[in-house]
This record gives sequence, C-alpha cells and structure tokens, in this order.
Amino acid sequence: MIGGARRPREDGPEPVPPSHQGCAIDSVRVHLPAQCAGPRAELRDRHEDGHHLHHLVWRLGPGVRVCSSAVLGGGIGPRTWILNAQVPGGYPRLDPDRHLAEIAAAEGLTGPGAGLMTAAEVAAYTTGHDGGVTATVTTGLGVRGWAAAPETTAPELAADKTVTPETAAPETEDPATRIRTPPRPGTVNIVVGLPVALSDAALVNAVATATEAKVQALLDAGLDCSGTPTDAVCIAAPEPGPDGGEPFAGPRSPWGARIARAVHTAVLAGARPARDLS
Repeated sequence: MIGGARRPREDGPEPVPPSHQGCAIDSVRVHLPAQCAGPRAELRDRHEDGHHLHHLVWRLGPGVRVCSSAVLGGGIGPRTWILNAQVPGGYPRLDPDRHLAEIAAAEGLTGPGAGLMTAAEVAAYTTGHDGGVTATVTTGLGVRGWAAAPETTAPELAADKTVTPETAAPETEDPATRIRTPPRPGTVNIVVGLPVALSDAALVNAVATATEAKVQALLDAGLDCSGTPTDAVCIAAPEPGPDGGEPFAGPRSPWGARIARAVHTAVLAGARPARDLS
C-alpha cells in the first residue's frame, strides 16, 4: 500500500486519490523550486511502504522534446512530463519503469514522459539559472567514483587466470535467458529546461555539456570523482520549427555555455554538503 497526505481542498468535493494497478498514491505539493523560465517543477510529498519520500514533477504539456538517459522514457522525443522520484536506499524492486509509471499515474500525468529515480533526498534539490536556462539537480554521492575504473575480477578467478581448452567450460547459457538486473536508482539527476528549440545533434550535445559541467563542479567541490555509476540527465526544450532549432549546444556555444553554467552552479551547491560529510 502506498499512501500519503491529501491535497488541501479548494473548490468542490475533496479529490479522490488516483490509483494504478490497485496501488493508491496521494501526494501533496510542498513548494516550488525557484525558476526563471520554462516549465515549473513541483516538489511533491508521498508515503510509500512506510517511507516518507519526495518527488519532483515537471508538467511540460504539448510541444516539448526531451533528450534523456532516464530509466523510463529515455531517448529523444516528445514528452509531456518529467518525474524525478526518491526511493529508499537498498531499492528492492526489479521494475523501476513500472514503479515510476505508478507514481506518474497517481499524479495524473498522461502521455509520454521521462522518469528518473534517486536514493538522494529529493527535497534537498538545488537549482542553477543562466540566461533563461534552469538546471534542477538532486545530488547523492554516497557511491561515487571515476567513470574509467579498472575492471574488477572475482577473487576466486584472480588467483589463476590460466584457461586451457581442457579446463574451459563450454558456453551453454543462452544470452537471451539471462536474468537482467535493472540499474540501481541514479544518484545525481540533472534536469535542464531551455526556452529555445535544439536540433537532434544539439540535444545530444547538451547532455554531454551538462555532464562535463557536472564533473567540473564535483572537482571544484573537492571531490575525487566524476559522478556515480547511475547518474542521469534530462534536457527539455521546445519542439523545433522549420529552422530545425539551435544547431549547437557545446560549452562554447551561446546556449551550451548557459547550460554549463547553470548545471555547474546547481551541482556545486549539492556536492559541497557531500564533501563535508566525507
């Protein structure tokens, strides 16, 4: 059972909590992150399996494209909403996409969307603004490291790496039958909103620019890492018109530079507390 506090009643009868697959969620708006442009994010409160959790919701509406690495709705395409949901540490579910869909349904979100997860405290989000660009970041760095890390080897195999045709085990497992373990919830989630359209290439470039700015901020915060293994990025921008949108979003392009500064500001503000706790 998932449940929580009801929204305060405004006009008419008290709303009935929506449900999804027999699992009711009722959340309440806590407050809004400050934003200077683009769709507004709502910080929401919910109770789920005995945990008090938060999530951020962007109700984008029609005419917005998102490029993201989100576990739900990743890729490039029209999206009407973005959800960044907090989950408990040691997340036990093996269907994060379905879980996010349940939360989205309870919020009344319809149409295609993008959903992210994090074990970080979503209510501790940070924001950065620059020239019409807004970056909203949730930062959890308990399991951080470098992207290019040495390959790990099981201890029982490290002692003897010699394999001969006589000792080699036959390949009998069908890759299609292997159990797929879903990725753990991301811990540094970045959502960037722009007021201008970007081309497909520029959307991809914007993800790279945001990631570069994230790493720069982590280093500036005094942390020896490039992030966590499960970080995610969402870039939201209007659908392009006949001109195809802005062609560039690298860090030296006008809009890429604004993305970089906004993301750097937000990640740095979230990473400093993690450094102090180290």
